[in-house]
Amino acid sequence: MPVAPRPVGRRERNKQDKLDRIVAAATELFAEHGVDEVTTQQIADKADIGTGTLFLYAKTKGELLLLVQNAKYAESLEQGRVDAETIPGVLDAVLALVRPIVECNRTQIDNGRTYLREMVFGDPEEPRHSAALAIVAQAEEAIAAVLRRCERVTADDAETLAHIVSAVMFLSMATSLNIALSVEEIVQDIRRQVEVLLPR
Repeated sequence: MPVAPRPVGRRERNKQDKLDRIVAAATELFAEHGVDEVTTQQIADKADIGTGTLFLYAKTKGELLLLVQNAKYAESLEQGRVDAETIPGVLDAVLALVRPIVECNRTQIDNGRTYLREMVFGDPEEPRHSAALAIVAQAEEAIAAVLRRCERVTADDAETLAHIVSAVMFLSMATSLNIALSVEEIVQDIRRQVEVLLPR
């Protein structure tokens, strides 16, 4: 006989409510102004909490951005996986997988670049940073799965190539030289680099 889930207590509901308000406030303010132009005080005010309470949920704006963006990047990765399943060519399938991630990153360019910086240079022990790194690992696993479709790519090579493709994607999104580029231009930049990597 299945055990009924324990009801969530008032304290947990209050914590979740505050977290939801923080995420909603940060999402709106970051999208409207960019992470660099928003203060933690503005987020706290919009979420109707004190700044001390805000810092219990995230110690920095970078952590707040990770809190906001991790779910969006995870959704983009899942969309890319679905898109890649129906595409027979390996190169085109890899690009179908990374395109939604690039689109997510370019929704607000400064936020996207800050997210990548926080992900790479943040404290990997902090839960939101480790969640972001887990998304990168999942993306590399998905890319490796696509690369293994190619008969000339061994399982070990697929993992190594996936790591390189991931680095190419993140560098293409993060570099200052590409700030003015569209999603399509970034994807084509990734295509040119990945095409050289694949065995012929």
